[in-house]
Amino acid sequence: MEFITNINIIFYIVAYVVGGIPFGVLLAKKFAGIDVRQSGSKSIGATNVLRVVKEKDPKLAKKLSAATLIFDATKSAIIIGIAMLFDVKEATLWSIAVLAIMGHCWSPFLKFNGGKGVATAIGSILVLAPIEAVVGLAVWAFVAKALKISSMSSLSGVLAAVIGSFFISPEMNHAPLVIMGFIIFYKHIPNIMRLIKGEEKAVA
Repeated sequence: MEFITNINIIFYIVAYVVGGIPFGVLLAKKFAGIDVRQSGSKSIGATNVLRVVKEKDPKLAKKLSAATLIFDATKSAIIIGIAMLFDVKEATLWSIAVLAIMGHCWSPFLKFNGGKGVATAIGSILVLAPIEAVVGLAVWAFVAKALKISSMSSLSGVLAAVIGSFFISPEMNHAPLVIMGFIIFYKHIPNIMRLIKGEEKAVA
């Protein structure tokens, strides 16, 4: 019974379940009648929503992509914010962040398939390590502008945030952030292979 009523355990379960809500799939199906898992990169994230829906309706694609990005980012941030109201420990907050990303990447609603975790990570880090998040977003924006390759900009931003944390906040426990980075890089392995081969496509 204590396991069920433990506040940390409750937040861990909620973080994983809420993190697993596939907003990209839901929005694209509802408003465009498209299953993004069947086209493009087959990812459920904002970039693939933009790429796939754009073929049908460019204006709608931008709206749905932006909505997917916002929802995927805020679903983790909201859970962390609520947990803060319960005055849980910092280690618990970081565990919630990691579990939300795991939920997104291995969603219980998609037979444990999912996205790549970038937006969900952004939402978490903005709350828990805002300076690191700003550094990561700045690098992401610069690379995205220069190369227009979504995977490259995402990986560069994540790497900048993780490495930057060791200089910006040397006193923090870096393990959760490193784990988040590892998950994102792991989910990007197909993209990394295409980058190495020069086959990764730019986002128009």
